Amino acid sequence: MTGSVSDPSSGSSGSVRRVSTGAPWEEQFGYSRAVELPNGLVLVSGCTSVVDGVIDAGTPYQQTITAFGVAFGALEQLGLGREDVVRTRMYLTHARDVDDIGRAHKELFDDIRPAASMIIVSGFVDPSLVVEIEIEAYRGGGAS
Repeated sequence: MTGSVSDPSSGSSGSVRRVSTGAPWEEQFGYSRAVELPNGLVLVSGCTSVVDGVIDAGTPYQQTITAFGVAFGALEQLGLGREDVVRTRMYLTHARDVDDIGRAHKELFDDIRPAASMIIVSGFVDPSLVVEIEIEAYRGGGAS
């Protein structure tokens, strides 16, 4: 997965930085994978188990691990990691998958304990996707 970070004000401490991962939908629908605000808050768009334009339609557990991997990749472009995550949101299509998705979340975040939500939704753009995640991270002391 290739990506880029844009900083329209070229280093200004008040700038918003945007991350692109090169996913086709970012260009098609006009969004960034992640946005870092001047106060250090980083918002990562919804991530699924799509890598390099290909759906990895494994189990709910596997899809969750892959989706968080996509989100972590965006954080890495900003110099942040899993330990900087302060909130997660997990959207899932079936209540039956709560335990598998929750198990993946626990494995990734048990020692970090971000605020978290699980929300049941009616579906995603591809029916083989069963989970989509969003994360918020925080760079202490503001953007660098």
